[in-house]
Amino acid sequence: MKKAQTIFQQGNHIWRVVARDPERPNYLIDTNEYLISYNGKSLLTDPGGMEIFPSVFAAICAATNPEDIVALFASHQDPDIISSLSLWLEFNPELPCYIPWLWTGFIPHFGGNKDTFIPIPDPGMSIQLNGLELKTIPAHYLHSSGNSNLYDPVARILFSGDIGAALLPADETNIFVYDFDKTIKSAEGFHRRWMGSNYAKQNWCERVSKLDIDMLCPQHGAIFQGADVERFINWFAELEVGVLQR
Repeated sequence: MKKAQTIFQQGNHIWRVVARDPERPNYLIDTNEYLISYNGKSLLTDPGGMEIFPSVFAAICAATNPEDIVALFASHQDPDIISSLSLWLEFNPELPCYIPWLWTGFIPHFGGNKDTFIPIPDPGMSIQLNGLELKTIPAHYLHSSGNSNLYDPVARILFSGDIGAALLPADETNIFVYDFDKTIKSAEGFHRRWMGSNYAKQNWCERVSKLDIDMLCPQHGAIFQGADVERFINWFAELEVGVLQR
């Protein structure tokens, strides 16, 4: 079963990760979901697929009140990102969902209506969470043609979606990267194949290298922190992407 674990807390400002599930069926790719709470209200990032909704919901209920969730954020259109949308809207039909504008005609196939979605423009936007200003960071073509990261400038955390993702062995369940070189070996093939543009990759590396980031939190695998954040950005900048796995 998934569990929600706190990765950052400063007063009423809390980040939790609903981490990988060692008991999931082996035909499902594993995912991380992140819950940002500020002054008693929460935003859930990339809430996951419908198959894992019960596990994600139970993990959140064990840690906090799910009725405090006031918004969803979907970085792009993949089913492992947002196919649970209809189940979240069954829980709370009024939940808004921030999505890149490109997918406003596609993600509604998972549920919702025209009033559910708040489109994110290509250059990005601010999202207000009960007094906390979050920033969406353009990450187009990495891997989705319309893709956004989410940055918390106070906690200095970047939710990076598929950027930084590593398909780790089942017995590696650490929340944080503890062996950078070993993790990168699990990330390299994924990034070569799934990241579609070297030009977009360079733009992203230049953009995020100017941000103050203590943790880089991908949707798959473990969280990079401290010096490993810069190590990852430098590694990614040098990697040839948009090619078949070698």
